[in-house]
Amino acid sequence: MQVHIPVGGAELWAEDTGGDGTPVVLVHADWTDSGIWEPLVPLLRDRYRLIRYDLRGFGRSSRPAGRFTRLHDLRAVLDYLGIESAVLAGHSGGGGTALALALQQPGRVRALVLVAPGIHDYPWPGDDAFFRECGSLIEAEDHGGLLRLGLRTWAGSGTDAAVTAMMRGAISSWFQAGDLEEEDPPGFERIGEIRLPCVMLVGDGEYPMVAEASRAIATRLDGCRTLLVPGADHLLPLRAPGRLAEAIAGLAG
Repeated sequence: MQVHIPVGGAELWAEDTGGDGTPVVLVHADWTDSGIWEPLVPLLRDRYRLIRYDLRGFGRSSRPAGRFTRLHDLRAVLDYLGIESAVLAGHSGGGGTALALALQQPGRVRALVLVAPGIHDYPWPGDDAFFRECGSLIEAEDHGGLLRLGLRTWAGSGTDAAVTAMMRGAISSWFQAGDLEEEDPPGFERIGEIRLPCVMLVGDGEYPMVAEASRAIATRLDGCRTLLVPGADHLLPLRAPGRLAEAIAGLAG
């Protein structure tokens, strides 16, 4: 079932496989859209109630019409679909949103599956080569330069037309949102408060800055297992969907 969920004058596109299985909600990254989960869906939909959605302005969701936060939108998806609690799988910045819900409303989260996660208030190194180049390209509104940077940084294992199109669309979404998106509440220093089953996956071809941030997040989560996935870059849901499905099943039951 595909639905369009009203949020603050906009609509979030979501897909819900339905059924009586444990709800598993998939939250995508800043450089992709819900298409990143495409290879994962057939591996899990017969066992779990699988929900994926496009962030506001991304993919098939409409562009923002007012100020918003990603945490608010995740809550809106759960509320609209009548989901009291779910296993959350968050990729990259989507992992930060999953962590935010676990901190703000822990009763709504059964377990966390974090895929190369990031969180906005992590002390990101300002002198990192990616950050320097990305900031300059955003300031210049250089969509083509950002696409080349994204493919080079996040898709080291290879690219194709689908990955290129997904990344191009995500970049366009940033500029459509402008300054309407507000940050979720600070969470990095509070991660240790989370007491939930958790697993973190990161590819052995991950960009070093993100790999370091992911490790820092995992060490603050009590009992969080870290799985290094051979041959995977930042686009791990595309590179190793079987390994990710196993990790989700290990927590979702």
